[in-house]
Amino acid sequence: MPRFAANLTLLFTELDFLDRFAAARQAGFAGVECLFPYTWPAEELRSVLQQEGLTQVLFNLPAGNWEAGERGIACLPDRGAEFRGGVVEAIHYAEILGCPRINCLAGLKPPRLSERRAWQTLADNLRWAAAQCREAGLTLCIEAINTRVDMPGFLLDSSAKAVRLIEQVAVPNLKLQYDIYHMQIMEGDLIRTLERLLPQIGHIQFADNPGRGEPGTGEINFARVFEALDGLGYSGWVSAEYHPQSSTADGLRWMDRY
Repeated sequence: MPRFAANLTLLFTELDFLDRFAAARQAGFAGVECLFPYTWPAEELRSVLQQEGLTQVLFNLPAGNWEAGERGIACLPDRGAEFRGGVVEAIHYAEILGCPRINCLAGLKPPRLSERRAWQTLADNLRWAAAQCREAGLTLCIEAINTRVDMPGFLLDSSAKAVRLIEQVAVPNLKLQYDIYHMQIMEGDLIRTLERLLPQIGHIQFADNPGRGEPGTGEINFARVFEALDGLGYSGWVSAEYHPQSSTADGLRWMDRY
């Protein structure tokens, strides 16, 4: 059975954020993740994690002005100092929370920025960030996100691009965060892709498609996907990162079989 974690930015949103940890534990999750932890003091989050016996499995690097529509700054040449400051802050949080991996959102490519320069900026930033993470004993992940529905203009929109970037940066602690929902939209052929890319995958997230709902609300055969992950010997976390279609509790019925 996969090790399931709950994304507390998307799940249990009927509760205040700090109350979602207890709800996740009561629902049967052993791990949690979130988009960004930086609103809360790291020591306070650590206390809640310890109280509930949960593992913080992942969070994202600071991604610019999220409310204004930014979705990462790692590919933006004029944001290098901000990016590096965010890496330092993220490592500080990861060390306090005992979180073994951090995810980097590449960002949206501005129309006037060439893809070549955006790509090279991203590669250079990842090489620097991965070195800092390696010193702290952390894994740095990158994620491909669909540009058809959720993030038009996102620089990394396929697993092939993400793997090409990982090979270019060529450091051992840079891994792929494989999001089943996004890659179903962009590529499909999920199980064969997971089989092929497993050595480079550091984390997995999921939601059904269309609608980014829980398993059973769309077209993906999650029973088969999770069975395949078990068969492949994947031992990492598999995080529920979806929008419940009704209440969070009703949206967790898919877990009953596990």
